[in-house]
Amino acid sequence: MPFLREKNGTLSPHKLIAFAGSCLPALYLLGLAINSDLGAQPLVELTHQTGEWSVRLLFLSLCITPARRLFNAPKLIFMRRTLGVAAFFYALAHFLLYVIDQNFALGTVVREIVLRLYLTIGFVALVIMTALGVTSTDGMVRRIGGARWARLHRLSYIIAILAVIHFMMQKKLNIYEPTWMAGLLAWLLFYRFVQKRVHDVRLPHLIGLVIAATLFTVAAEALWYGLLTGVNWQRVLQANLMFPDAVRPAWVVLFVTSGITIASQIALWLRPAHRARDKLRAAE
Repeated sequence: MPFLREKNGTLSPHKLIAFAGSCLPALYLLGLAINSDLGAQPLVELTHQTGEWSVRLLFLSLCITPARRLFNAPKLIFMRRTLGVAAFFYALAHFLLYVIDQNFALGTVVREIVLRLYLTIGFVALVIMTALGVTSTDGMVRRIGGARWARLHRLSYIIAILAVIHFMMQKKLNIYEPTWMAGLLAWLLFYRFVQKRVHDVRLPHLIGLVIAATLFTVAAEALWYGLLTGVNWQRVLQANLMFPDAVRPAWVVLFVTSGITIASQIALWLRPAHRARDKLRAAE
């Protein structure tokens, strides 16, 4: 499989791991379908599951850029495109399953997309993702040019924002997972902002990012419930103080981003940045 090889023709273990990992959710869902374990509405469940896995894989692809710097692992870059393309295929399956669920009534599908805001947002994300998926091959990179291709694929952050909003609106009241996803996305965006300005992100910056992402998650959850559901936002804020009896999304973001910070410091101690800098430049 050429897409699993590096430019020199050798098999890339990073691409292989990303490809195998991306296939696992599909195999899991196939097993559920074969065993009739998808509930009373299997098609609806498959639609939801493929959409959720698309968002998860998209997030993993976005995590590659900071991870290769934070952990001095430049070859992680080889996983990013594979994960991104996988996210696109799960999103495409998500949409096609929705069309099937509507009995291929394309008029109904178009009307629903136009009239339902969360479907409009999801469809816009899919359109942009399709553009990125079509231009993901090495041939398209050469045809477009590296700089223009990089600018185009920065739209993946816009896709992630739209996908999280779509996810939250689809979940309505049960927004636990999309809320902590929003917090982690905030961390990624904050990291990108800081990295562009200081270039060398150090421990004080990472601690600040942990605090900022956690507070963002607290505020996002409270605003969502307060503005869109009528739930008292102050009670939502107070729920964050009930740890460990209740692990709110903000705590998930705090634990994950703190774990990343600690792990990155260990990685930098074991493998100082100057040893990996040349490899990072080569991978780019």
